[in-house]
Amino acid sequence: MADLGEDRAIPRRDLLQGMLIGAASLLGGSLLRAPLADAGALPASELPGYYPPGRTGMRGSHPGSFEQAHALRDGAGLAAVTASGETYDLVVVGGGISGLAAAHFYRARFGADRRVLVLDNHDDFGGHAKRNEFHAGGALQLINGGTLEIDSPRPYSAVAQGLLRDLGVDVPALARRVEQHQRYTRRGLRAGTFFDRETFGADHLVAGFGGGSTATQPLAGLLARSPLSPQARLDLARIEQGAQDYLPGLSDEQKKDRLSRISYLDFLRDLARVDPAVIRYYQALTQDWWGIGSDAVSALDCWGIGYRGFKGLNLSPGVIRRMGPTSAGYATTGGSTKLHFPDGNATLARLLVRSLVPAAIPGNTVDDVIQARADYSQLDRPAGSARVRLNSTVLNVVRADGGGSVDVVYVRDGGRYRVQARHCVLACWNMMIPYLCRQLPEPQQAALHQLVKSPLVYTNVALRNWEPLARLGVHSIYAPGSWHTMIVLNHAARIGGYATPADPRQPSAIRMLRTPCAPGLAEFDQNRAGRAELLATSFAVFERNVREQLARMLGSAGFDPARDIEAITVNRWPHGYAPEYNPLFDPDVPPAQRAHVVARAPYGNITIANSDSGGLAYTDAAIDQAHRAVAELPDA
Repeated sequence: MADLGEDRAIPRRDLLQGMLIGAASLLGGSLLRAPLADAGALPASELPGYYPPGRTGMRGSHPGSFEQAHALRDGAGLAAVTASGETYDLVVVGGGISGLAAAHFYRARFGADRRVLVLDNHDDFGGHAKRNEFHAGGALQLINGGTLEIDSPRPYSAVAQGLLRDLGVDVPALARRVEQHQRYTRRGLRAGTFFDRETFGADHLVAGFGGGSTATQPLAGLLARSPLSPQARLDLARIEQGAQDYLPGLSDEQKKDRLSRISYLDFLRDLARVDPAVIRYYQALTQDWWGIGSDAVSALDCWGIGYRGFKGLNLSPGVIRRMGPTSAGYATTGGSTKLHFPDGNATLARLLVRSLVPAAIPGNTVDDVIQARADYSQLDRPAGSARVRLNSTVLNVVRADGGGSVDVVYVRDGGRYRVQARHCVLACWNMMIPYLCRQLPEPQQAALHQLVKSPLVYTNVALRNWEPLARLGVHSIYAPGSWHTMIVLNHAARIGGYATPADPRQPSAIRMLRTPCAPGLAEFDQNRAGRAELLATSFAVFERNVREQLARMLGSAGFDPARDIEAITVNRWPHGYAPEYNPLFDPDVPPAQRAHVVARAPYGNITIANSDSGGLAYTDAAIDQAHRAVAELPDA
């Protein structure tokens, strides 16, 4: 499709060694194959020019990062394992924020001289906290490829705040200095909604209203420019601005209990009785927070996060006792202080790596880490007491020597290697742990299998300039019926000599959100269906949809996808958000019996971390769980 620019070459910067990693995995097929790598060859991460943040194309769970794990899941065995002779005090499986934090806490507990090895299956560290770099127009453009920002439904714990303090991150002070959100609104830019013809009958972009934001003009006038019917406009305005009590005669506790047992869709359809087009409008609103539509999120959670329709119920702050730690906590505490770095929480991952391997990232402050170029060849030097080994998929974790040590087998560049450690923290996706550590008790393995994560995609697009958005008067667009359901102009931030471009004539980037799911099914079944779809979707399909969607949304303002798109990075996360308690589907059991609590039980000198173990999809949960996992390790 030449009119969309699909025939135009855009820079991928997928380095040769990155492609070879994927090729090695595919050629290797079964884990039973002999090692492909020459023992004397340099690992990919030590080859000249190795720099994953600059790669575009298919990222996140990129080719080469998951095939061996899937083969293990499907029953492939182990053979031709080489004993490396390496021994460590701690091996951490998973180089995300939880795994890196575990390494940090371990050294704080046992001593900075302890030998620590972090193994990660991706070609970059950080887990979901990935950094994307573009160089459109010759200038560096930073954007998050995963974890967006410091933000939580609860204030950060003393442990999480302590780690940030150790890294030099003063969240309130940085939030005042770094965040530049007002820049867009001062220019008159607002949120908008794109009503697509397939869902609503015609393509219309309405600036000033969308995505849960407050309308900037009288709503009736804004909705008059939409393709909605008169009745649908009235109903939508009633939900957004009305104050009707849809549960008259019930107490506050009774109302909350009822809302916890119905979905937001049920609330809109059965209690508010809105037009079907209004239900279609709100269906995708919850995907940004939970990765699933309004049919699978409780109405109480939607009230807690501030969604519309509940004003007339006059609910008091606080949630019902049985709900546990859910997003409705925002209605109780107001949540944590928010802070968005230019690359999201990849900045935290980089600060953690700097603390572990100082030679890998130059500098010593939060400001200077923003534009520092990581030297990946320094991550895994033998002389270092802490090492980070990328492109290394762990296949087996076994307590050996009567439980006094742990053997860890991993595959890298086609070869399979065994290292030994005194302790091991499993900070990987928890549903993989039963395949890695088959010694765990069966009830614990069953609980781990229940921790199904929500798939999601952050598609980042480098633009020649952002004049079309400025002309349309929007900084974000909610698109409830489109392939990507949210489009956001790159967060405005200024720190360490870096600043998000302020002039619309300058190059910039946008983030597009897609959370594949299957409305009508239970939450985890939707997650599984979405994950299968995501893994089967090629980069070419993403590129075609990106170009077509942006052309339809922005074309009236002069946007030309063939001319204006400089690069596309698809951050694919088939295992994305950690599962949280969902009262619509999860059993009503005491907190100690919930799956994530049973799943994280220590097994001697093997413990389990990650946000999955906290039952919350937030960075502070990842940090808190890392601290718990290290505290549970035995002294001996």
